[in-house]
Amino acid sequence: MTTPTATPPSAAAPHTPAAPYASVRAADLLGPARRVVIEHGNERYVLSLTRNGKLLLTK
Repeated sequence: MTTPTATPPSAAAPHTPAAPYASVRAADLLGPARRVVIEHGNERYVLSLTRNGKLLLTK
């Protein structure tokens, strides 16, 4: 009789989420103003695109 061997965690398949994450293009989200206000709870955040093409999230 052979003893089953356990697969080491490093060799196990990577975890995959049950449902894929939503994907939104920054240009579609920001629009022509290149910024959008995000409301989270009682807080407001501004996501904007800098002149250098970087995304900046500020409170």
